[in-house]
Amino acid sequence: MASEEFIYSLAYLLIAVCVVVPPTEFRAAGLTVQNLLSTWLGSEDVYFIHYHIKRTTATVVVHSLLPIGYYIGLSFVAPDLNLQTPWEANTLWQLYLLASTIYLICASALAVYWQSHKWSCHRMARTLSYHGTSWRAVAAAIDIEFRRIDKFTSGPPGARVIITDSWIMKVSAYNVNVAHQQDCHLNILKSEDHSISHESSTGAQFLTIEVISVNGNIKPFTIRLNSSEYRDLKDKVQAPVVNARNVVITQSLTDRFLDAFREQVAHNPRYHLPEGSVEPDPCIGCMQITSNVKLQKFCEDASQGECVQCYCRPMWCMECMCKWFANRQDQRQPETWMSGKSPCPTCRSKFCVLDVCRLA
Repeated sequence: MASEEFIYSLAYLLIAVCVVVPPTEFRAAGLTVQNLLSTWLGSEDVYFIHYHIKRTTATVVVHSLLPIGYYIGLSFVAPDLNLQTPWEANTLWQLYLLASTIYLICASALAVYWQSHKWSCHRMARTLSYHGTSWRAVAAAIDIEFRRIDKFTSGPPGARVIITDSWIMKVSAYNVNVAHQQDCHLNILKSEDHSISHESSTGAQFLTIEVISVNGNIKPFTIRLNSSEYRDLKDKVQAPVVNARNVVITQSLTDRFLDAFREQVAHNPRYHLPEGSVEPDPCIGCMQITSNVKLQKFCEDASQGECVQCYCRPMWCMECMCKWFANRQDQRQPETWMSGKSPCPTCRSKFCVLDVCRLA
């Protein structure tokens, strides 16, 4: 009988861990609080704040069921423990049942209290109220920015980092930390290097960054992201990023290739726009930087080689052209990228790095 109790306890512990920290398999199967209660939670894309207020409330209640669920299941697996008649059970089990029941009642009462006050007493609502006179107005502003496609997102669903034009947010199981960009600065605390990663065959480096707000009511919180996303984070945040501890940040493969790409293009001939031509438009890849490169066949004679003369006007910036070129190479052999070829993103004419020219 002891072996059955052990096997049940081990199996329940495994399931409980998967409920609290859902692995990829559980998420794929839809066995998460978000998926099981999706009808009640609503849409995250439309009402981001209200969605997470409800999600954190549901998570508290669901997780509070786990201790008493273990007791109920064990009462069927081990009937000789007399768990179905608590007054006959061992004192330790009576105390366990009492503690589990109190925990469940408190969590349920807290959820009812939050909902009865229209979520105004929820932890997230109180945090938002420190950013304005009305937490609902702040929530509406965050909802609007979250719907935009240019926001920065990183991390798994249980520990997501979201940065919009004005806000830095960290989504966790029981809370969403929110800081206004104008009121805070970021401090790089440490880095973790992993030689093996499911995201990359070359390993990965993860950065731990602390978000500190000058608003005394907002507690500092930490975010964790892959160093390959650090450049995107810096491009999105308005707040200064301080590296006082001189943490060495490993560049991503794309960033290293971009440096080599820029160095080679700097040695290529420059392209002079014809007289009377209109000024270049913003890059159609990022729509942020003015187009500053033109594809012009210089690697070989016009009639030789695989490369073909491109007649497109300048429509891309250096960084977007580099990313396009890198994505068309063999990702398993990055050492061959510089000697590789790629089709023009507009007309599909084949070109190499020697054909990319900066505008004069």
